[in-house]
Amino acid sequence: MKTLFLVRHAKSSWKDHRLDDIDRPLNKRGQRDAPFMAHLMKKKGVNIDVFVSSPALRAHSTAIAFAKVLADSKVEIILKPEIYEVSSATLIYTVQNQFKDEWDAVMMFGHNYAYTDFANWYAKPFIENVPTCGIVAIDFEVENWSDVTRSNGIVRFFEFPRKYFPK
Repeated sequence: MKTLFLVRHAKSSWKDHRLDDIDRPLNKRGQRDAPFMAHLMKKKGVNIDVFVSSPALRAHSTAIAFAKVLADSKVEIILKPEIYEVSSATLIYTVQNQFKDEWDAVMMFGHNYAYTDFANWYAKPFIENVPTCGIVAIDFEVENWSDVTRSNGIVRFFEFPRKYFPK
């Protein structure tokens, strides 16, 4: 079995309008939510073989926060420019063609709307939106990532910070 954890980056800052989109950092809420959600995953017993992240600063910073909680020094964060500002079809292509079969559990950090669209290929009931620092865990009953399709995954859980920090 393979498990993909889709993690939308934590809340980012819009304070400095001179920054390019890819260079936006996490804001205070994002800096709170990323380690909190990582600790939640640890409590759930989540073990990760590799972290894959968009190169956007907000996604990479979220991945670093999760890695500090969930990973030992042998687990790497792989930056993939091809998952920055993409479609859900590109995400499935990345999973099928770029994930190594020795990885059973991958945590991928990126952006909406692709993450919500991708999650909804498997989600029952429908997920209206994967919010910032939201996590959708999808199990695939396959041996190889190349066998992942739109029809052979099932959502194990959907978690997001607002469940724990209501407005």
